Amino acid sequence: MKHLRVLILIPMLAVLGACSLFGGDKDSVAEKLPLDQLYRQAHQLMINGNYSTCARFYRRLVARFPFGQYSEQAQLELAYCQFKLGSDEESIATINRFLKAYPTHAKVDYALFLRGLVNFDRNAGFADRFMPDEAATRDQQSLRQAFLDFSELVKRYPDSAYAGDARQRMLYLRNNMANFELNVARYYFRRGAFVAAANRAAYVVETYQQAPQAVDALELMARSYEALGQPELAVDARRVLAFNAAERGNAKPVDGDQPWWRWLWPFSSKES
Repeated sequence: MKHLRVLILIPMLAVLGACSLFGGDKDSVAEKLPLDQLYRQAHQLMINGNYSTCARFYRRLVARFPFGQYSEQAQLELAYCQFKLGSDEESIATINRFLKAYPTHAKVDYALFLRGLVNFDRNAGFADRFMPDEAATRDQQSLRQAFLDFSELVKRYPDSAYAGDARQRMLYLRNNMANFELNVARYYFRRGAFVAAANRAAYVVETYQQAPQAVDALELMARSYEALGQPELAVDARRVLAFNAAERGNAKPVDGDQPWWRWLWPFSSKES
């Protein structure tokens, strides 16, 4: 029985030790650990998914040791932890500070990709991820910024390990933004604001020429011109529509909705 009690006591002491380290005295621990141990501890916390505690450790590391390789890597990993915690503004601020301080750093491509991910997922709910028609109804500002972030990554670092993923996300974002503008044009059409509908549809065609929605926008333009009593402009729009439909497939009805599965993330798409 004595040996059994000893065996039980050992894991209990280990648990108590862990609680002492990561309980209410986290800041004290972060102040006392040397640089290499502090980084390794924070990194292990991140791997384990303890993002709140690892973010505190990374912040103390950067405050105590503001220069050097550990500090540079800690800033990137701090931004990732903040992203996982849903602290989007803090994550972007950390990334921007990193990019300003280390504009030629070897991991600038990762920083740009992470900033794109933060904006890509900002304010996104469950419906946004699995029903992109719903995503097209929410605020587009963060999505446009994500597109710019990924675009900067692809332009500056075309051979980056993150460039392929960024290109695929840019395709999704382009289609999402085009769908948003097309939905606005359809709204104008249903309200009888045919000039506004034609103008918004023309914007989709001009701005998102490679997006699938450009075909639907041409159809909407033609119907708007017909409603305005301008048959020649309607004929021109349908002529362009026929040319595009031959390559991309027939356009769907203006007032119809895309099947929700058509706009799932096209990460296996070969579209350019």
